[in-house]
Amino acid sequence: MQLPPFAQQQTEVSTMPNFTISGLNRFPVKGLSAETLDTLTLTEGEGVPGDRLFGFARYNSGFDPTNPEPLPKERFVVLVKEAALAGLNTTFDDTTWTLQIATGDSTHSFEMDSAEVRAQAGVFLHKTLGLSDPEPPIFVSAAPHRFTDVSVVSPQMMSAISVINLASLQDLGNRVGAEVHRARFRANIEIDGLPPFAELDAVGQTLAFGDVALRILSRTKRCAATEVNPLTAERDLKVPYLLRKEYGHTDMGVYVEVVKGGRLTPGQDGQLKS
Repeated sequence: MQLPPFAQQQTEVSTMPNFTISGLNRFPVKGLSAETLDTLTLTEGEGVPGDRLFGFARYNSGFDPTNPEPLPKERFVVLVKEAALAGLNTTFDDTTWTLQIATGDSTHSFEMDSAEVRAQAGVFLHKTLGLSDPEPPIFVSAAPHRFTDVSVVSPQMMSAISVINLASLQDLGNRVGAEVHRARFRANIEIDGLPPFAELDAVGQTLAFGDVALRILSRTKRCAATEVNPLTAERDLKVPYLLRKEYGHTDMGVYVEVVKGGRLTPGQDGQLKS
C-alpha cells in the first residue's frame, strides 16, 4: 500500500538514528582559543552567549565600534591568515575582561578594560605572530554585534550557531588516511550518531534536543583556516581541496538558528525532525 506523503515523511524521520551532543564550545574572542562549556542555555533568535563578541581588528580594517558593520574575516587576526594563532592557548573572562595568552612555558595576562593594556595586547600579538601589518591590531567590541564569519551574509546569520557532525569528520579522515581533528572546524556544537554528512542534506529541518529546537539554515563552506593543525599550528591538511576531491563540494557542518530555546549539555540526545 502506498503511504500518503505525510506518512512517508514521518517514516523517514523516525528511521533516522538519534544522536548525542559530544561537545559544546564558545569562542569569546574571534580567532583565539575555544572555551569548552559544561552547559549552554540558548534563547530564541540569539546566538551562543558570549560567542565572538570580541576580536582583534587588523590595521586599516575599517571597523567602527560606534557603527559596527559586518566585515570579511580577513580584516581580523584569524587562522585563515595566521596559522601561528593555533599555537597560542588563550582564555578570556568577559566579566573582568582579563585576557590570558600562553605561549610555550610563559603566560601573559592583560586587563582589557584599560585602553593602554588593550594596546599592549595588540603589540604582543603583532610581535608574537610576526604580523606583516605596519601597525598592531586593535582589540574591538560592539555588543550585541558578533564577529562571526557569516555575519556578512545577513543579520540572521550573525547569530547563527555552528554545528559539526563527528561522523562526517571520521568519514573524511578514512578517505584521506589522516586524523581530521574536530578543533579545525571551531564549532559551537559537536554531535555524534548521525550518518556521515546527513546534516548537509537536512537544510530546513530541525535538530531537536528535548524542548530545544535548532533549525538548519545552511551548509558551512570551509576555507583555508581548516588546513591548520590545532595541535601543531602547521598547515598540514588541505581540507577544502580534499572535500572537493572526495565529495564534490567544500562543505563540512551546518549553521543553525534557535527557534526554541533551552538548555543543552554534553551527552544529551537529539533527533532530526522535518
